[in-house]
Amino acid sequence: MGFFDSEIVQQEARQLFEDYQSLMQLGSSYGKFDREGKKIYIDQMESMMERYRIFMKRFELSEDFTAQMTVEQLKTHLGQFGITPQQMFDQMHATLERMKAELEKS
Repeated sequence: MGFFDSEIVQQEARQLFEDYQSLMQLGSSYGKFDREGKKIYIDQMESMMERYRIFMKRFELSEDFTAQMTVEQLKTHLGQFGITPQQMFDQMHATLERMKAELEKS
């Protein structure tokens, strides 16, 4: 069975995509959130990013050709912006840390 033939993989990919879209849509109103709303949003983003990191690690560890091609496509795509997948995760983490710090100041 191929990596993407797994119902669990398909379900997790679908859920990650839906959660990401929802959080991005919600994030457009971030400036209007009260302090508690901002904390909840940051927590949800951190949780989603950790799920994404784990999902991508499964791709990297898989011997499935399609999974390996997906990893290579991501590396190529991010490489066009001059970053690696690890740098992408690091930048997202740094952004969330800045958001937390801003929240602490207010």
